[in-house]
Order: sequence, then C-alpha cells, then structure tokens
Amino acid sequence: MSNDEDDEWINCDRHGRGRCAIVCTHHVQQRVQRVGFVENSDDPNDLQAWCFACEQFFASEGELTEAFRAFNDAFVVCVPCYYELRQSHWLASA
Repeated sequence: MSNDEDDEWINCDRHGRGRCAIVCTHHVQQRVQRVGFVENSDDPNDLQAWCFACEQFFASEGELTEAFRAFNDAFVVCVPCYYELRQSHWLASA
C-alpha cells in the first residue's frame, strides 16, 4: 500500500481502522449545542463538512485563507464518527 493510500485511513479509538473524513474543530469541541453541518463535497468518497460559523467566516474571507484555516482548524475523523457528528449537529438552514 502506498503512502497516499495510507493517508486515507485513520485508526479511531471507537470504531477501529476506517476511512478518513474531515470536519471543523467546532463539530468535535461542541458537545451540547448544535452548530450546524454544511457538507462541502457531493462526492461520497470525499466527506468534508464545517459548521455554520465556519461557513460565514469562509464567505467573509472569500476563499481558503490562513485566517479561515486557523478558525476552522480541520479535524480528521473516521466515517462513522463523521455521520455521528452530522446527526448531532444537523440543523435546517436559516
């Protein structure tokens, strides 16, 4: 297996070895309040999401700036964790 293929996998403490997905740090840090869940890819093999605050910050920046990357602080999770976070943070858009 090549290093590129290894980069697509993560060892999750809860779910074991699985495919990687990306969420913002706010999804992982916020345990009580729903922060929204904006999926950033329609490719089912490329799961990426961020919260409503990240969506607003990105819109104000107009692109993936260093300030946005610092605010978003992307977090790698396994696919089952991604779907759990999606369920926990999903809100209807305003």
